[in-house]
Amino acid sequence: MARYRSMTSRRLAHCVALLLGAGLVLATLPSVHAAPAAVAKSKPAVKQNEKNEEKPKPSKDKEAKAKKESPKKAKPAQQEKKEATKSKVRLAQIVLANSMPESPGVMGPFGDQQLDLRSTLARLEKAAKDDTVEGLVLQIANPAIGRGKVDELRAAISRFRKSGKKVYAQLDMAMPSDYLIAAACDEIIMPESGMVLLPGLRIEAMFYKGLLDKAGVHADFIHMGDAKGAAEVMTRSSFSKPVRENLSAMVDDLYDQMVATVAFDRPITRAQAAAAIDEGLLTAKRAKELGLIDRLAYATDFRKSLGKSYEADELVYVENYGKKQVDTDFSGPAGFLKLLKLMSGGSSSRRSSGKKIAIVYAVGPITTGKSQESLFGGASMGSTTIVKALRDAADDEQVAAIVLRINSPGGSAIASDLMWSQIEAIEKPIVASMGDVAASGGYYIAMGTDKIFAEPNSVTGSIGVVGGKMAMKGLYDKLGVTIDTISRGKNSGVFSGTHKFTEGERKAIVSMMEDTYDQFTSKAAQGREMPVEQLKKLAGGRVYTGRQAKANGLVDEVGTLHDAIAEAKKMAGIADDQKVKIKTLPEPVDFFESLFGDNDAEKEVALRFDLGFLSPELKQIAQRAALLRRVFREPVVLLMPFDLEIK
Repeated sequence: MARYRSMTSRRLAHCVALLLGAGLVLATLPSVHAAPAAVAKSKPAVKQNEKNEEKPKPSKDKEAKAKKESPKKAKPAQQEKKEATKSKVRLAQIVLANSMPESPGVMGPFGDQQLDLRSTLARLEKAAKDDTVEGLVLQIANPAIGRGKVDELRAAISRFRKSGKKVYAQLDMAMPSDYLIAAACDEIIMPESGMVLLPGLRIEAMFYKGLLDKAGVHADFIHMGDAKGAAEVMTRSSFSKPVRENLSAMVDDLYDQMVATVAFDRPITRAQAAAAIDEGLLTAKRAKELGLIDRLAYATDFRKSLGKSYEADELVYVENYGKKQVDTDFSGPAGFLKLLKLMSGGSSSRRSSGKKIAIVYAVGPITTGKSQESLFGGASMGSTTIVKALRDAADDEQVAAIVLRINSPGGSAIASDLMWSQIEAIEKPIVASMGDVAASGGYYIAMGTDKIFAEPNSVTGSIGVVGGKMAMKGLYDKLGVTIDTISRGKNSGVFSGTHKFTEGERKAIVSMMEDTYDQFTSKAAQGREMPVEQLKKLAGGRVYTGRQAKANGLVDEVGTLHDAIAEAKKMAGIADDQKVKIKTLPEPVDFFESLFGDNDAEKEVALRFDLGFLSPELKQIAQRAALLRRVFREPVVLLMPFDLEIK
C-alpha cells in the first residue's frame, strides 16, 4: 500500500510539473485535436460497419414499464419468419498484423493502441463469449511472429470455434505462419490474385569468421557441450557436425508438425500436404485446386455472400473488435485535465479485489541489472527488474499463483541464476510458459518453477555454457595502432581485447565455465527429477522443439499460455470456472517517469537510431550486435545460437 501511495504521489507531482509547462503542451494540442474531426468526416462513407462501443442499457424497471404499456400482439408465423431473416447479424473483425510482442502492457497515453499478443488473445476470447457476435472475420496481414505465437493464436481460434461460431480467414498473401493461423479457421478466403507461399522449413545462420579474418579480428571462445553453437557464428564458417545433427533433428520435427497440421486442418492427406509444400509457391487458384483454401473472392464480394449465408437483411462488421477507443479530444480546460489523466496511466486509483494470477513477462536476452531497450531496437531482460517483479507478485496477498512467461534465447549466467534463486524462494505456485524460444538461460529460469509448459513449436533446451572474447590485435596492426601494457598477475590479460587467451588464462576461464556447467546441469536434473547423467545426455547445448522436450522430459506439458494459467489456478486451489484477475508484471514505465525520470538522482537515457533505411537483414545484424555486446560483457554466458532464424 505504501508503494501504491508513493506511485500516486509521484504522478501528482508530475501532473503539477506538467501544468507548470502547460504552454508547451497546449502548443501541440491543435494537431492532436484535428484527428477526430477528420475521422468524423469520413464516417458516413463507411456503411454497415460498427464501432465496438458499449451502449447504456435501460434499467429493468423501465423495461418492465415499457412492456406493460405496450403489450406485444401475436403475429402470424409467416410474418415472424420474414422478420427473422431481416435481423441484423454482427461479425467481429480483428486484424492480425505487426509483431504482436510479448508484453505486460503499456501505461500512459495511447497505451491501449499497442496491440500485443496478450491483448489480441483477450479480444478473441471476448468475441467468443459475446452473444451479440455471431462469427469472426480474421484479416491476416502478414504478422511478423514466431512459431510459438502461431501456436497461441491457433489455440485461441480453436477455443472460439468451440462456442459454435464460425471463423473466416481473409488473406491477400500467405507466408507459412500466416497460412498455419488461417488453417485453424473454418474457411480461408483469398482474392484470385492472391498467393500462398508455403516452401517448407529452413534454418539460416550467418557466420562471420571470414569477415573477422579479413579485419584481423580473432574470436577466441570456449564452449561447454559439443552442440553448444552460440559462438560458432564467430569461430567457424559453417555448422559443426554436432550442431548440424541437433538442428537437423529439430527441423525434422518442425517440418513434421507443419505437414501434420495442414493435413489435419484441411480436407487432404499427409501425402497431399507434403506435395503442396514441395510445390511451395502457389497462386490462389492453384491453392484452391490443391484444397489449401476454400474460396476465391474479393473482400466486398465475400461480405455480400456472408449476408446471404446468414440470411441477414443487414450484416455488419464490428471493425477492430475489442480494441479500446482512445478519446483524443483534448480541447478546452476539461480536455487538458483528461490529457493529464491519460498521461498518468488513466484511472488506476481503484484497487481491484479478489484473487489474481500474476503473469511475469521474462522477454529478451538476459543481462544483469535493469531491463533496457537497445540503441537499435529490441529489449533485454534485466535480472534486477525480473527479480523485483517476482517479489511484487509474491508479496501481493491477492496473487494466488504466478505464471512466468518466457521468450528469451538466454544470456548472462549470473543473471539467470539470480532469477532462478528468486523463483525457488517463492512459496506460491509458479508455472512456466514458453513462447517462441526459452533456451539456455531462458530454460535455466524455467527450471525453478513447479511446472513447465511449452508450445509445440517452442525452441528450448540448449543446456550449455559459452564464453570468450574478440582479440583485436590483427585489426589494430592493419590500422597502425600499437598497444603498450604494464601488468601484474599471471592472468591479468584475461579481459584484454587485444590478445587471445594465454595458456594460463584459458585454463582459468575453462575451470570457471566447467563449474557453471555443473551448476546448470545439476540444478536442471534436480528440477526435472532425473539423474544428472541422464540430464547431461540431453544437455551439451542441444536444442529441442516443445514437443521433443515433452518427450524427453525437459518440460511437463505441451500447451499455451492459456493452459499455463489454467494449471496455475488449479495448483492454487481455484475452481476452473472461477474468474480471476490477471496482474501483469513488470509494471510498465509511467509516462511521466519517461518524461521526467523517476526518483533516482541520476538517470541515463540512450538515444535510439532509426534503422529504417537498412535492409531487414542488416537491421537485424545491427540489433543483434548491440544486444550481443551487452550480453558478452560478462565472461560466461548461457546463450543459444543467437543468429538462428527459422523461416
